[in-house]
Amino acid sequence: MNMVSKLAVSAAFVLAGASTAYAGCGIASGSAKLLANDFPASQAIAAAATACDGGGASVTVNLNKDHKDLIVAAFTANPPEFTASHVTNSTLVAVMNDGLAQPLDGLIAKHGGGIQDMQKITIDGKVMAVAFMANAQHLFYRKDILDAAGVDVPGTYEGVLAAAKRIREKGLMEYPIAGTYKAGWNLGEEFVNMYLGHGGEFFKPGSAQPAINNAKGVATLNMMKALTEYMNPDYLTHDSNAVQAEWEAGNVAMTNLWGSRAGAVTDGEGSTAEIESNTMFAAAPTVSGGSIPATTLWWDGFAIAKNASAADAEASFLAVMNGISPAMAASNADAANWLIAGAKPRPAGKGVVDSAVGGASPYPMLPYMGAMHGAIGAELADFLQGKESAEQALADIEAAYVAAATEKGFL
Repeated sequence: MNMVSKLAVSAAFVLAGASTAYAGCGIASGSAKLLANDFPASQAIAAAATACDGGGASVTVNLNKDHKDLIVAAFTANPPEFTASHVTNSTLVAVMNDGLAQPLDGLIAKHGGGIQDMQKITIDGKVMAVAFMANAQHLFYRKDILDAAGVDVPGTYEGVLAAAKRIREKGLMEYPIAGTYKAGWNLGEEFVNMYLGHGGEFFKPGSAQPAINNAKGVATLNMMKALTEYMNPDYLTHDSNAVQAEWEAGNVAMTNLWGSRAGAVTDGEGSTAEIESNTMFAAAPTVSGGSIPATTLWWDGFAIAKNASAADAEASFLAVMNGISPAMAASNADAANWLIAGAKPRPAGKGVVDSAVGGASPYPMLPYMGAMHGAIGAELADFLQGKESAEQALADIEAAYVAAATEKGFL
């Protein structure tokens, strides 16, 4: 599959562009059943999209943090359980592998005049998704805690460990680091970030054969394990929601959290003024002498189910267009790094922009990357708990991946 994204994630995406207003929803019929992740930006989009409900059309939104596990099954049904879904670099590949999304070129020509070229995710010459925001995991840090410990803002993971050691020695925090290490997709993503920071390759050149059982893979696992020594012992249950809660409670001094959470931890709700005023953002750290931030660049967008009827597809497109309108972005400027025309840069977007400028890698859009990601997320817990060696964990990952990739026809 020749996948070419027109999305160029760089500092340019936060620059102001031309503004095009969507004047009302204009939906006279059809049913839009939307599935999306559950975080502040998607909540804002959902609120704007559901404003289109009524007047002959039905618009509903299911916000679900496990949405990525539901998309393929929902789009496979005929008629589909959801007519449109939130997708990303990773989940669109899974949808495309099974041919479950429909091209959006016709709907864009009819109703999408305000969509910028960089929002059009183009695969084999057809627009298969429309992106609305850029995202990346990057460093969140507490300035007051680092100052009290007498350490500078760490630019490397080795520096993060040194700062954490100092914070603990000073008695400031017992567990100063948090990570989205929940077993499964989240843990897999942490490995992907760290492994790319080490300069690793997931596959042998020109093939789907795995290639992670190597020195860089071992170094990646050893760094992840070293970080967990400064995390809450329940780290294998911590996803983004849990880490955000720990941050807002003042229990953490450093974390590599999604940029989409930056606005949420500085919005005047859920924490104290002291914590919020000392919450700062920076690029994801580098690691092991590498020069690029150990993170991956993502876009978030939406796709429409191939099995949706023409009327439902049009209703879904119009509802989503209202959801990602310039007016919505202006009203929720701190919720995301919007790619929407006219959106202004936001202070909380600094970490994503700095990571992009630092040369962070886009998440790999390969048909078999999902199988690799799933194998990583499922096989790392035993190593982190000290039940097996790094080499054995990497061998287990490759074996699990080969089984999954063979079943899917990639090997």
